[in-house]
Amino acid sequence: MIERGVDGDNRDLTGARERFLVGELVEHGVRSLILSSWKRCHLMGVSPDCSDPPYWEDLDLASPLVHAAEPVLDGLEAVFSGSHMNVGLADRRGAVLLRRFGDASLVHHLPASHSRPGFVFAEQFAGTNGIALALAERRFCQVYGAEHFSERSQANACWGMPIRDPLNGHIEGVLALGCPRLEADPAMGTVTRNAARSIERRLLERSTERERSLLRAYLGARRRASNDGQLRGTYLIGEDDLDQSGLEWHDQMILQERAAELISSAQRAAAVVPLSDGRQATLLSRPLTSSSGVAGFVVEAVLPLDVPWRRHALSPDFRVTPPSPAAQAPATLPVPQSRPLPVPVLVPAPADGMVLVGEPVVGRLAVAARRRLELLAEASTRIGTTLDVSRTAWELAEVAVPRLADFVTIDLPQALLRGDESADPRTDLHRTVVHGIRADCPFYPVGEQVDLRPSTPHLRCLDSMQAVLEPDLKAAVGWLAQDFEHTDRLLAQNVHSVISAPLLARGVVLGIATFYRSQDPAPFGDDDLSLAQELAARAALCIDNARRYTREHTTVLALQRSLLPHSLPEHSTVELAHRYLPAESSVGGDWFDVIPLSGTRVALLVGDVVGHGLHAAATMGQLRTAARNFAELDLAPDEVLTHLDNLVGRLDGADCGREPLIGATCLYAIYDPTTQLCSMARAGHPPPALVGPDGSVTFPDLPAGQPLGLGGLPFETAEIHLPEDSSLVLYTDGLVEDRHRDIDEALDRLRRTLAHPDRAPEDTCDAVMDAVAPQHPGDDIALLVARTHALPSGRIAAWDLSADPSRVSEVRAAAMRRLADWGLEETSFATELLLSELVTNAVRYGGAPIRVRLIHDRSLICEVYDGSSTAPRLRQAASTDEGGRGLFLVAQLAQAWGTRYTTDGKVIWAECRLPS
Repeated sequence: MIERGVDGDNRDLTGARERFLVGELVEHGVRSLILSSWKRCHLMGVSPDCSDPPYWEDLDLASPLVHAAEPVLDGLEAVFSGSHMNVGLADRRGAVLLRRFGDASLVHHLPASHSRPGFVFAEQFAGTNGIALALAERRFCQVYGAEHFSERSQANACWGMPIRDPLNGHIEGVLALGCPRLEADPAMGTVTRNAARSIERRLLERSTERERSLLRAYLGARRRASNDGQLRGTYLIGEDDLDQSGLEWHDQMILQERAAELISSAQRAAAVVPLSDGRQATLLSRPLTSSSGVAGFVVEAVLPLDVPWRRHALSPDFRVTPPSPAAQAPATLPVPQSRPLPVPVLVPAPADGMVLVGEPVVGRLAVAARRRLELLAEASTRIGTTLDVSRTAWELAEVAVPRLADFVTIDLPQALLRGDESADPRTDLHRTVVHGIRADCPFYPVGEQVDLRPSTPHLRCLDSMQAVLEPDLKAAVGWLAQDFEHTDRLLAQNVHSVISAPLLARGVVLGIATFYRSQDPAPFGDDDLSLAQELAARAALCIDNARRYTREHTTVLALQRSLLPHSLPEHSTVELAHRYLPAESSVGGDWFDVIPLSGTRVALLVGDVVGHGLHAAATMGQLRTAARNFAELDLAPDEVLTHLDNLVGRLDGADCGREPLIGATCLYAIYDPTTQLCSMARAGHPPPALVGPDGSVTFPDLPAGQPLGLGGLPFETAEIHLPEDSSLVLYTDGLVEDRHRDIDEALDRLRRTLAHPDRAPEDTCDAVMDAVAPQHPGDDIALLVARTHALPSGRIAAWDLSADPSRVSEVRAAAMRRLADWGLEETSFATELLLSELVTNAVRYGGAPIRVRLIHDRSLICEVYDGSSTAPRLRQAASTDEGGRGLFLVAQLAQAWGTRYTTDGKVIWAECRLPS
């Protein structure tokens, strides 16, 4: 609440009001609810210079509201005696019912509209004032000086507080206090609230007394019936509650709820209620009228004979007589009440006793309240079942229709669907959900950007951060002004009442949920408003959780994709294709890679970091980078896995604050097209699938190895010969593991899918993903398909020589002849220098056997084998050194060079670029 008591503030408001009235934009210096009221007054055509508001004579001065308020207003009159305070009570239409004055002489000095009952201060007649604003905003409001829309009220200050029926929550009227502007006291807000609560308590006392009169009428009727002998064979009702009847607690609750429904039906009725263990009770309802004329219903229960009733101490005047045939007939029915009431204590005869007593209206309210609680309980289980923003919004609509509203629309910022917070939700709203009892209602369609006017309840709820109720859309000028043609179509579909609730979570505006009513002719009430706001609040938390998850998921997915290969390298002897599918719920740490090696060889790699999320993706990137580095050293598969195993162990132990790795699996394979041999090793990873040229599919029985990071045991390499046009299929466990099927079934399906050797690798990937991948993968899936070919023998030349320096020239000459045969004379000079240097080094420093090989592929590869395990080093020779420049020449002439070790020596290789 903003209290104003300094006249300078009023001068500022006067200027803002004048600017507003001439059509200027006013954004600052005026409270949002006052500015919204001014806008509504402007749309309704209210004149600031209007005369007295209309006068209505059809006042209900005998209503419960008036009777409850009169003593309170009398007390306020006494408190404000001698002051210029004006106290008024208005009904729900804004018509003044009662007036009291601190100074009785004010009646003669104030205009009639401010001194007599009957004048209507609703917003469409009197503009912005305390009564009108309290009815429009449905909460306590204060209007000070120039905040009034009417010119004649500028010198006043007023306070208004809605008065609600404590039973149904509906606004019955408004308590308003007014005084001259300069006499305003900040304490008046507290006085107004307390007085309104006092009136509400008196309303509740009147309702309680009505139910008590009904109970007295029922008990009196039972006593008279007992004295007349009409209830022989049963005990009269005592002071025992249902919980002392011997029934199970669940059965007691069922009886009370069903009794409340019978009372709310307001008619004679009978209902059979199943109890525990297959037994049944019969509830009977009948009308009842108290001596004071209060009409209600009573619900009685006829209970089974075999209920294990506990015996209670009976009054001395109770008599037990054998049941007569008349006593077997069920008694007439009772009516619901807000708490359990006495039931009879039984002898071996049908049990007959009251369950509830009350008025039908109260019964209907009790049933409605229980159903609202049931809806909230159901919402807690049905909203937020997924971490998808759009689906969560749909779940809110599905819960609300039809039990709260007939139609629901939800508008969310486009940025929210991407996981981000919107900079300005008001300008970025898109229709995300349209759901209702039928599909032909003309709301803005899903996907369309919604441009809403500030006067609509949608944006007003964002301004106030509270749900906004428009009980009658035909009179909601702010809503009508949004789009007259569109709103006319909605009104033609009997849409007559609306609640707009902001979706707020952790102080962030997520969107707007709007609830419409069309079938039920009754407008939304305050209980519906509270229920809609509670549903929106619960859904907003779920939507925000989904948004945060979407943001994190998008971030992790972007990181993961940046760490995976964007494309595969081209290779003359291997056709490659791959697929990567992240898990639906959370991104994991699966990866794959293809690494060209020396001598036209290629390394194929798949791996899986256990776990999901950012940590798994980051670890995957580290392992993939490390694997590429180890592969560049031309290590054997088992050695690469050993180095990765050591790395994972060091990553876990290097940082105490780091989340520990549970483990990682890996399969590493090297294919050599010159020999058609594939050497493989795996660390706890599923074995690859090998597709032969004849369509046969096998899963090679490779040594399993333990997952990376455990340490202690060595890895083993196995070699397999791959015939021409064979396919090697590497995958992660997400492809074959699914909680809805057995892994053997998945492997059989994979075998059948791969048994088509004529398919290209790309087609094979598509077929495998369609046939084998789970419909909703719970883990990432990495798939790598490699169709292998042999390098033609005509593109390979090899020579064996002894450790004799004279043989170097012979090898050079033979190599030049082979280059001429291949049409590579342009590279002969550089190749001759390379071979001379490499072969000379092997002869002088290496050991037998010595072998030279030329490979004509996408580049020209020179390889020199020898039996020594000592590798040469590239060094900077001094100007006075006679040697040490050979490898420097090799490095300058070749585009790449290196050393790889074999089981019986080493290979020094150099790769020369071919002419384009």
